[in-house]
Amino acid sequence: MRSPAAIGSAVPPWALAVGSMSSVQLGSALSVPMIAAIGPAGTAWLRLTMGALIFMVITRPPLRQVRRADLPALLGLGITTGLATMAFLAAIERIPLGTAVAIDFLGPLTVAAVRSSSRRALAWPLLALVGVVLLTEPWQGEFDAVGVGFAAIGAAGWGIYILLTQQVGDRFAGISGLSLTVPIAAITAAFLGVPQAAGHLTVGLLVAAVGLAVLLPVLPYALEMLALRRMTHSAFGTLMAAEPAIAAVLGLLVLQQVPSSGQVVGICLVVVAGAGAQRGGRRDPVPISAQAQPSGDYDLLG
Repeated sequence: MRSPAAIGSAVPPWALAVGSMSSVQLGSALSVPMIAAIGPAGTAWLRLTMGALIFMVITRPPLRQVRRADLPALLGLGITTGLATMAFLAAIERIPLGTAVAIDFLGPLTVAAVRSSSRRALAWPLLALVGVVLLTEPWQGEFDAVGVGFAAIGAAGWGIYILLTQQVGDRFAGISGLSLTVPIAAITAAFLGVPQAAGHLTVGLLVAAVGLAVLLPVLPYALEMLALRRMTHSAFGTLMAAEPAIAAVLGLLVLQQVPSSGQVVGICLVVVAGAGAQRGGRRDPVPISAQAQPSGDYDLLG
């Protein structure tokens, strides 16, 4: 049997990145039936709990390496992941998947633009915002302000998530950081998720949650690791800008969410803005241990 590394070397790195994005968005699309059964908070709690268990089976959390100075970033990242996941799932309960992902994308776009050395980079979030307006169509009677609001909360969470992930990644290489933060995210989601899911859990839902946890975040993380061994972070981030388009396609195929022509244009604007923002969003060099870890910007919040 071929090893994962051998498989990764045989597959083009762009295909691994697309596979990672597709896994994230497929997991999001397949979460919709579970949301109907146990609610968005219940789904977030169950999915994050299964993900935490899988990560802890794969690797033992490096508790002895945790310093007191690490606690704010670890706790902040875990809590942000839990809250942003609940907000995103609450959004896709009410608005199309492609629209929710495009709004979520405003978070990392804004982070990339603000951290850029060029003021022109601020134009990219504005372009994406125009795309989001076309996607949400606020002039239509079907505009769901609550769903858009949840997605906006998810966008803010995603932006904070990126900043904290970089801090944690600079201290804990590879999967060890996730084995510390995903359990915190699961505990955070439990405060709302357990009461929401109580009395509705079945064996079928538990099995489905394991499958969703593999799709998001376990498989995407593995694919990102393989992709980033053979491509630059900048190229990887630019390619990841296609995620709203992938979300729209899977929303169409899995959830029968058909976008209008204006919404297709809106998705394209968000993708272009995402790719453009990556050109000026590079970090300063970080330690080798951090460079071995994928960006983490796309793994957990879908």
